[in-house]
Formats: sequence, structure tokens, C-alpha cells
Amino acid sequence: MFALTESDRQKSIIGIGDGPASFNAEMTAAGYQVVSIDPIYQFTADEIKSRFDACVDNIIEQIRSTPHNWIWSYHKSPEDLRANRKKAIAIFLEDYDRGKVEGRYINAELPKLDFIDHQFQLALCSHFLFLYSDHLSFDFHLDSIRELCRIAREVRIFPLLTLAQVRSPYINEICSTLTKEGISSEIFQVPYELQKGGNQAIVFRQ
Repeated sequence: MFALTESDRQKSIIGIGDGPASFNAEMTAAGYQVVSIDPIYQFTADEIKSRFDACVDNIIEQIRSTPHNWIWSYHKSPEDLRANRKKAIAIFLEDYDRGKVEGRYINAELPKLDFIDHQFQLALCSHFLFLYSDHLSFDFHLDSIRELCRIAREVRIFPLLTLAQVRSPYINEICSTLTKEGISSEIFQVPYELQKGGNQAIVFRQ
């Protein structure tokens, strides 16, 4: 979903709103450097698993009831999506306690983060900014992306669609505003698509 190259993987990376995903665990096992932040990391592994177990059936049922909204290429079906998510959270949970001790899973949230300027080379944010445009304000998005551009030299956000399957109404104005502040933006296509039409990401650089 971020079209990462091997050169990208070699960078110091921060994952924003990573939740119970396997990215940090798998990248760390492969020898790369990733820090993940999410307010969910205030909870224990058992608490996170309980939250996942409590909502996964409802999420999959919502997806199953809207069959025309999804592209089954990477995930082959709603059942395959469930299986992949269960596999990912199992990898995450196995790594979680060790990762917290090592400082790889940090309880933090936008729009303000306790990192120094350009501490990271690359910030990745999936399924949070823009996706929740109906729930999080324009100002929250603008302040959050400014903050990510402060702590990382490059910021990539995926997808550009909201939960309603439409392009976020914030994108154009945010890009215009940040351009005036010396931050460039570019929309690019990626090989991952689950939401129909949700195969684009945006990169911000300064």
C-alpha cells in the first residue's frame, strides 16, 4: 500500500496509527528499523486481542454486505481478509511485549508527537488520516500532516478514500496550504487495492 522499495525499507521509519498490525514485527525480524505509535499501545496484549475479537465479526459482516465496494485481489474474499487479519495480529502479539521494552511500540497520538525534528526519514500512515475525514476535522488533518513533516523527511498516507468510498474532501486544500509552506505533495498509484478505487497514496516532502 506504500509501494516501498528496498531503499525505502533501509530508512528509519515511523508507522502512525499502526494498531495491531504485523508490519513492525516483520520489518524488525528482517533487520529494518521501525517505530510504531498508536494510543492502543496503552493496553496490554490480552486487552488488545479482546478488542480485536470483539469487533472482527462485525467488520467482516459489514464488508460481506457491501460486495460491490471491494476489490478481492490481495485478499481473495471476506473470509480470506479475516484470516489475514488474524495472522497479522498473531504476529503482532508475539512481538508486542518485547517491542514495547525495546521502544518500538509507543503510546502516542496525533496531532502532537514527542520526537525531534526529522528524527525519522520516512513516516507511513495507513487507514487513519483521510479515511476518517467524516470523523476528524480538516484542522486535525492539517496539523497532523504538518507534525509528520516535522518529524520525518518524507510522509506517505494511504488510502485517499474515506469510509464512504469517496475521495477525502480535505486533500486539495491541505496540499495547497502546505505548498505555500515549502512542503510538496504528489499522488501516486500503488499495487494494493481493497476499497474499490482505493489504490492511491500521497507523499509529502520538504
